[in-house]
Amino acid sequence: MSTIEEQACVYAALILHADDLPITGDKIATILRAANVTVEPFWPGLFAMALEGVNVANLISSVACSVGDGAPAASAAPSGDAPVAAGSSAMNKGDEDSEDDQDLGFGLFD
Repeated sequence: MSTIEEQACVYAALILHADDLPITGDKIATILRAANVTVEPFWPGLFAMALEGVNVANLISSVACSVGDGAPAASAAPSGDAPVAAGSSAMNKGDEDSEDDQDLGFGLFD
């Protein structure tokens, strides 16, 4: 999950790339100051080092092309009519007698 600081540095780096300027920590920091965005001092240099020697145009186009190529996302929970996986019933039979599932006489809130 990205933070506001990370997003600001990404946008500043994209601005520099769009203007065909070298992406440096000082230039990222200058853009952030002009935009009145406060970030920890290490973020601009970190992003500049991460993008050093990287073809940003290829990076952008490869990310943009791969966005729709992935498999569709699985649903969070199967519906009640969904078939049970083939091995799941065999795996659950042996679990009924295991110590982990036995009631030990106390609960979490006792």
